Amino acid sequence: MIWIFQPDSTPPRKGKPNPERVMKSDEEWQKFLTPEQFQVTRRKGTERAFSGIYASSKEDGIFTCVCCGQPLFDAKTKYESGTGWPSFWQSIAADSVAIEEDNTWFSRRTEVLCSKCDAHLGHVFNDGPQPTGMRYCMNSAALKLVAREK
Repeated sequence: MIWIFQPDSTPPRKGKPNPERVMKSDEEWQKFLTPEQFQVTRRKGTERAFSGIYASSKEDGIFTCVCCGQPLFDAKTKYESGTGWPSFWQSIAADSVAIEEDNTWFSRRTEVLCSKCDAHLGHVFNDGPQPTGMRYCMNSAALKLVAREK
């Protein structure tokens, strides 16, 4: 038996549109992303659990998009979820990320994208801690930690 996945249609995107959109060809992205970063951010891949550099990081700063540099998450909202991926209970701003329905792999999830360049970051779930109850489960390969300005 052969299974063929075909999405019904493109689901609506949620989040505020970003007027400073960054659009590049695959060749342009590959010039400065590592193969893993390209696979995760541009091909919607997932790094292995507990393998990413930020999975257990406790460093302070701002997590930015590895593709375009947009600020995404404050390290103060990072927590240990036990999943093996860096997890946050909220994004840094309402318009920093966009979400889309993800019905791949025979499951229903909510994908998180950079609102500026459409980089795949990970997924968000509603089983996180208070005050939001959200768990933004991100790929380290999609993030870059920038030291907080003093």
